[in-house]
Amino acid sequence: MHRQTSGYHERLRVPPRWWIQWTLMVASFWVAMIVAVPEALAWGITTILMVLLTALLHAYGSARIVVTDEWLHAGRARIQLHYLGPTQVLDAPDMRSIAGPEANARAYLLLRPYIRTGVRIAIEDPNDPTPYWLVSSRRPTLLAAALNAAASDTKAMTDPEHGAKPH
Repeated sequence: MHRQTSGYHERLRVPPRWWIQWTLMVASFWVAMIVAVPEALAWGITTILMVLLTALLHAYGSARIVVTDEWLHAGRARIQLHYLGPTQVLDAPDMRSIAGPEANARAYLLLRPYIRTGVRIAIEDPNDPTPYWLVSSRRPTLLAAALNAAASDTKAMTDPEHGAKPH
């Protein structure tokens, strides 16, 4: 039986200022419409825009990072831990550099512009052309610690020198 206990969990929620700014944008749109179209139409369009805004911001902020005993899930992607190499914690300048001028087009990216820090996770799968994953995180030190601990535990369990067999 495989344990699925989460060693780490983070949701990349949209910050409150985005909600405020976009709500004010819709309110501005309502002000422009209320003088140009019938009131009921202005309210109807505004309601539809608010529903769409809520759905879009919620969907964009729903990306999750989860480390279990066997897997790393980052957004819609997942990878078994035994394929992970070292994880590097990135501060804002390093994150900006690796996501920009030093970027590798084959890397998997889970980036959010409102999160300035993250991790770079080396991929050690000879069949995977992806050199690394670059993942935004508000708690990169905790994420890196969870990944490094889980990956080393997984590799120790699958190492033939320890007599264990891979799952």
